[in-house]
Amino acid sequence: MPRFDEERKEMVALLRQRGITDERIIAAMSRVERHLFVKEPFINRAYDDTALPIAKQQTISQPYTVAFMTQELDPQPGQKVLEIGTGSGYQAVILAELGARVFTIERHMDLFLQARKLFERLGYRIATLCGDGSVGWSEFAPYDRIVVTAAAPEVPEPLLNQLAEGGKLVIPVGGLDMQKLFSITKTADGFDRKEVYGFKFVPLIGKKGWNGK
Repeated sequence: MPRFDEERKEMVALLRQRGITDERIIAAMSRVERHLFVKEPFINRAYDDTALPIAKQQTISQPYTVAFMTQELDPQPGQKVLEIGTGSGYQAVILAELGARVFTIERHMDLFLQARKLFERLGYRIATLCGDGSVGWSEFAPYDRIVVTAAAPEVPEPLLNQLAEGGKLVIPVGGLDMQKLFSITKTADGFDRKEVYGFKFVPLIGKKGWNGK
């Protein structure tokens, strides 16, 4: 039996129990081998429903958080999706498995290079950029979906500007200790904002984030 198959099945069963109903996301998370995205000392905990440390004091989000945010984002095949905070690359690969055209930004060069190498090894065509995710990636805007995997003190205006009409931004906003997840849809008249849930994320550092504090 391939490595960690049983653990991955148990992780997916827990996601269902916790309310993840999108079968596309369930299928994607059943296929993607999360243990490839964690550091060696934590590999046996790869399918626990918990965040785990990666390099540069960052984390790979817990599976439920990834599933919940992806379900809220509702990416469709062929849509352009911008991810802010590549980390080890797990969320980007889940989006790619769902058929999205993924663009992802990471500010730490080490993480950026590791993720890009892993994408290539696994055969994913994911566009990568090392830079300040808080200002987005205007070169390829507008995006149908934008997901931010780090907490911002407020919603960065450049990300709102880079949304296509009808597009959706999912982002945790709040203080450094706890944030609320917002789902923001761009309409012809402006933006519809929905407060979704409480989470705790690493801070979004950058010109429109926490400015390195």
